[in-house]
Amino acid sequence: MGHCFSLPSSSSEIHEDNEHGDGNAVVCYGGEEFGLGYDLPVHRLGSVYSVQGSKAVNQDNAILYLAYETGDAELCGVFDGHGKNGHMVSKMVRNRLPLLMSTLKKELNQESHVCEEEEEEEEEEETHKWEKACFSAFRILDRELLLQVFDCSFSGSTAVVAMTQGDDLMIANLGDSRAVLGTMTEDGEISAVQLTSDLTPDVPSEAERIRACKGRVLAMKTEPCSQRVWLPHQDIPGLAMSRAFGDFRLKDHGVIAVPEISHHQITYKDQFLVLATDGVWDMLSNDEVVSLVWSSRKKQSTAAKLVAEAAEAVWKKKLKSKKIDDITVICLFLQNKEQPRA
Repeated sequence: MGHCFSLPSSSSEIHEDNEHGDGNAVVCYGGEEFGLGYDLPVHRLGSVYSVQGSKAVNQDNAILYLAYETGDAELCGVFDGHGKNGHMVSKMVRNRLPLLMSTLKKELNQESHVCEEEEEEEEEEETHKWEKACFSAFRILDRELLLQVFDCSFSGSTAVVAMTQGDDLMIANLGDSRAVLGTMTEDGEISAVQLTSDLTPDVPSEAERIRACKGRVLAMKTEPCSQRVWLPHQDIPGLAMSRAFGDFRLKDHGVIAVPEISHHQITYKDQFLVLATDGVWDMLSNDEVVSLVWSSRKKQSTAAKLVAEAAEAVWKKKLKSKKIDDITVICLFLQNKEQPRA
């Protein structure tokens, strides 16, 4: 788990010299620049944790951005890389996306201010502007990956990003990482509500788009229940998700970097949000994850670690010495807020 503090609002990305720890899971305090002698913005509480699997490098990356934008929001995201250079793709997306979204949102605000007459006729709501900024940021980032020195032909990254501003929650999903809400029922029990759909070739509408673009959707004999994406005339690469950053050899065959965006109005019943890569969801159910987080609510700073270690234990028990996936978790608690320590 890593931390970085007092990130300049003029920065265009998160830099290595802002990071501490292993560099995969980063916590930032943002908003307007602040320092000693200034009031620090109040923010929700959260935790983030990442565990390397049996690969040579941890291809997961994550960010928990507290006091985001002008200090009145939180942004968090998990990014699961795949392919030879997947770890570089997921890290670049993590480093660029938060402040790219913020920059695009500010441009939309300026456009609305200049076009006063249009604004009087039809003023764009704040949530709509964030949605437009998010779509644009995903599109721009995917194009920027084409300019990198590392090859993204068969390397890429999924993403699930959540942004809270007051009681508004926006989720942007690309691939098979997942966002789950922990909310209270009428009986006072904690319940899991899945906020995203796993965007894989198993989804009929996703498979239909891929096949319409001449891509092939087939399962391997060793995994008959899991559909994968293949080139039209070659048995490569066997991608297990239908949307991702990168993977440019498949972009002409239906694999897209367009996120599914959804909105949720946070109520007093909604206790926390969990974002995690499929290294968690392949081993633990939504209900199991939510129960684990709820059990650790008095120690909110360790909630993500508790979930990650539980998933890792199931991987080891079920697969023993076989391949274990990277595991990354973010927990954001929605009801409690605090002022960060300088």
